[in-house]
Amino acid sequence: MELSALILLLIKGLLATILPAAIVYMSSDPNKYRKLVWVTAFLTFDLIVFGAFTRLTDSGLGCPDWPGCYGAANPFLAHAEISRAEAAMPTGPVTVVKAWIEMIHRYLAMGVGALCLAIMATSWYQWRKTRRIEYQPALPTALLVAVCVQGAFGAWTVTLKLQPVIVTIHLLLGMGLLALMCWLGARQNQAGATPAAAPAGASALRPLALAAAVVLVVQIGLGGWVSTNYATLACADFPLCNGNLIPEMDFEHGFTLWRELGKTAAGSYLPFSALTAIHWVHRNFAYVVLLIIGWTAWRAMGHPALRTTGRRLAIVLAAQAATGIATVYLEFPLAIAVLHNAGAALLVVLVTMLNYKTKHSLGAPAHA
Repeated sequence: MELSALILLLIKGLLATILPAAIVYMSSDPNKYRKLVWVTAFLTFDLIVFGAFTRLTDSGLGCPDWPGCYGAANPFLAHAEISRAEAAMPTGPVTVVKAWIEMIHRYLAMGVGALCLAIMATSWYQWRKTRRIEYQPALPTALLVAVCVQGAFGAWTVTLKLQPVIVTIHLLLGMGLLALMCWLGARQNQAGATPAAAPAGASALRPLALAAAVVLVVQIGLGGWVSTNYATLACADFPLCNGNLIPEMDFEHGFTLWRELGKTAAGSYLPFSALTAIHWVHRNFAYVVLLIIGWTAWRAMGHPALRTTGRRLAIVLAAQAATGIATVYLEFPLAIAVLHNAGAALLVVLVTMLNYKTKHSLGAPAHA
């Protein structure tokens, strides 16, 4: 990619930060740093949802190189190459629409990276100036490192042609970035608040909240494995799978991690029974998630400081189960599938906030 095209691409990424920066600057909140953190968290959530849309519309290779599109900064400048690829294979991975979807996703990612850089720079400046705990720079620095690692996996997603393990790790890292951002935001909310005594028995919720986080990470990984292997409709009914409680399944090929998309490690086509195994495991682990996170939400609703978080967690968990079932009954409509991914991101936000509150701020009033 030529230097001029790379500079133009970076400018477009910076343009993605104009609206978030304007929201922070014009906010009535006197704590602009806290506002910047939460606006970046919101944009990170949007990036994850749009990333799901990119994956579900098969747009991940809409521009088959990285970071630009056929060496250009946008699909307009690469229109001739894209049109030739689309004419040669009209239903293939490269079309004008898919190229724009992929590049918009990249622009948003660059915008999140620029905002994380601003968060880190602000935290270091304020930490050296004030030494106040809310500006402690370790977490903002970790956020920037996480964004860089996430960007590397985004590049490998393209260069390794949507290899399932790379795409799944890319998803998990995105969710991890969102969790770190929310943890930092919770720390800013707590800054300046006067700690109060935790409700009686609240300490028992800490291991439950941690268990909820663990099973959620596993389930998101399994869900990413379903999506990246195109196994969403491997079970065509519910609660049975193709009419059986335990269908024919090939776990060995289904859960071999290092292999090409749609292929076994030996290079042959992935059997349908492998896709069935992938789907079946994700579906049945969902019962574990419902049990543990549901019980955690129920227990959280019994504490005044956690009641709102617990209720929201229960509502999103129920909605997530409903959209998961709907993808089977409605034969994988795009809107429902994107909502299912958004629900997973919301669960990450709520479980993260619950873990923060049980660890640091039970009973402390939070900023609005």
